[in-house]
Amino acid sequence: MPTSYYIRNAAVVNEGRIMKANIAVSNGLIESIIPCGEADDTRFAGYTIIEAKGLYLLPGIIDDQVHFREPGLTHKGDIYTESRAAVAGGITSFMEMPNTIPNTLTQDLLEEKYAIGAKSSLANYSFYMGASNDNLDEVIRTDPRMVCGIKVFMGSSTGNMLVDKPETLKGIFSLAPCLVAVHCEHEPTVHANFIRFRKQYTDDAPASIHPQIRSAEACYRSSSEAVALAVKHNTRLHILHLSTAMEMDLFSNAIPLDKKRITAEVCLHHLWFSDADYQHKGNMIKWNPSIKSNADREALMESLLSGKIDVVATDHAPHTLDEKTRPYFHSPSGGPMVQHLLPAMLSLHRKGKISLEELVEKMCHNPAICFQVNKRGFIREGYFADLVLVDLNKQWVVDRNNILYKSGWSPLEGITLEAAVSHTFVNGNLVYENGTLHDEILGQRLTFDR
Repeated sequence: MPTSYYIRNAAVVNEGRIMKANIAVSNGLIESIIPCGEADDTRFAGYTIIEAKGLYLLPGIIDDQVHFREPGLTHKGDIYTESRAAVAGGITSFMEMPNTIPNTLTQDLLEEKYAIGAKSSLANYSFYMGASNDNLDEVIRTDPRMVCGIKVFMGSSTGNMLVDKPETLKGIFSLAPCLVAVHCEHEPTVHANFIRFRKQYTDDAPASIHPQIRSAEACYRSSSEAVALAVKHNTRLHILHLSTAMEMDLFSNAIPLDKKRITAEVCLHHLWFSDADYQHKGNMIKWNPSIKSNADREALMESLLSGKIDVVATDHAPHTLDEKTRPYFHSPSGGPMVQHLLPAMLSLHRKGKISLEELVEKMCHNPAICFQVNKRGFIREGYFADLVLVDLNKQWVVDRNNILYKSGWSPLEGITLEAAVSHTFVNGNLVYENGTLHDEILGQRLTFDR
């Protein structure tokens, strides 16, 4: 029998308000939500009590963009190691990308990844179907109830899966049976910039040239093309990891999220770092799209708060320390983030950048709405008990001794975070508790109300 829990005296952050409540969890679900002062604790005799006084209870974080590197790249990370880091950071569900080896370009390969997840993921999981210039027939066979979305690279990135044939893009945008998630960088612009800087520098190039190669213009040209295609074909489009101020005019906050056909995501690294940080972080913050100016960072936060941007995610993309410390032109883009997303966003809250209610909206409620995730993302009776307790008064420094990524490093090393995760529940199972992982019970495949 699964353990039943009674979480007592928590400050519950959910659906735009904070209230003191007790939460009963049984059979993997949220059984009861009882405001403090109204509780009859005798009803829950025999439940394991979690005393949460002084802590905040959030819905489990849903990360809609991760690269866990399995199969084929498991020297960088794998589904077990990276999901372990995710639940330690309060992420209870993830959606993983297709640029593994082999690329996830057939329904059979997609189901093979689901089989790996079923055997090894501590968090709930979904995997994107990958698109290429030549697999439209496979793309349109995707089951919208069982798969989070279709991933399209409209700009090449790590594990090149570039889709640039106009007829293929037309087919995907007009025929995709579910949400289309897009990486947007205009490939000809990026390529021309790369050639120019490669002639200028040898292997001593600084990482600070990255936002000039993967430029704001490249992002805008591709994002605007994706939006135009989506408008033309009424596609359910989700643009990933926005990084520029100029792209913000492509999005609207004029209609409710559940009515939007075009939605947008921003990642932690684009909210946390700016191009000034290349001087001391170097390749450790080399991502595609690139981290850009402070003005871009401020515009992203403003748009997140205004509702033009709907979701915060990680684009967790680990590489080995050896790979990241190579010279700029030989160092891959991406870095690990899932363990630190929630504590870092809570640190931004502590600095007055975002309210707790807004944070939960963008990291829990909105991903569930955007992807139509079944019974997750909210603290509601009858929903899956994906829950996170956090301590807003626990400072800690990110260092090699507390990093759980298989790669063993973080771009946030040396930074003091202002909050910490104390407990993480996945489907009512306590998988993380004050530094201890309980990895005997695995997560579930996400399903979608489509």
